[in-house]
Amino acid sequence: MESVAELVEAWTKGWVVSRGAAAPVAEPWGWTVDVGQVKQVCRHVLPEPDEASVRKLVEATTAPHTWLKLFADDETVRPWVGPGWEFDQPGFLMTVPLAPQEVAVPAGYTLTRWTTGGVLRVLVRTEAGHFAARGQIAPTGTTAVADQIETSPEHRRRGLGGVVMRTLQSGAHAAGATTGVLVATPEGRALYGSLGWTTHAPMASLYFAPTDPASSAP
Repeated sequence: MESVAELVEAWTKGWVVSRGAAAPVAEPWGWTVDVGQVKQVCRHVLPEPDEASVRKLVEATTAPHTWLKLFADDETVRPWVGPGWEFDQPGFLMTVPLAPQEVAVPAGYTLTRWTTGGVLRVLVRTEAGHFAARGQIAPTGTTAVADQIETSPEHRRRGLGGVVMRTLQSGAHAAGATTGVLVATPEGRALYGSLGWTTHAPMASLYFAPTDPASSAP
């Protein structure tokens, strides 16, 4: 089995392809990714975070909505950051061996899939055309990163998340990938676990949101 550091590297590379972000820049402690969004200017990814590296990054950060993705639990890293940093919900690094999947779409729904720029996207709608669920996966060699899995609240608990994931897993396998990788939310972790995904590490997710953004300007 690959190490956590190797899995995080695969996740980072696949996430960049999925989201159309800049290529990861290697750092001594991990990778920096320019995302270029108002709510996420860039992200620093640390597969094996240590206090000294995190404190150095925190002290050097001046841009609001700079994110840290630290593969450790919240309570471990919380003492390493100071004022102005907000924690998002925790994540969980998960993998699954990819294989063809049987997919049965529940009555009353339709499934559409397409690939653009190497990213497979799946959309589930009602027969009236209303949004029900979606997801995408980015194969990058032997690994494929599942991303932006979402089910509309009024259509949950009907098996649609499983339909999306099985379709994505089959598509990534057909594209040559052998391992699926993702970072799950606490809510999503239960779904993926039921589909055979294994948890390897927690992830603390936090961003810089100073009370007075002007005070952080260089």
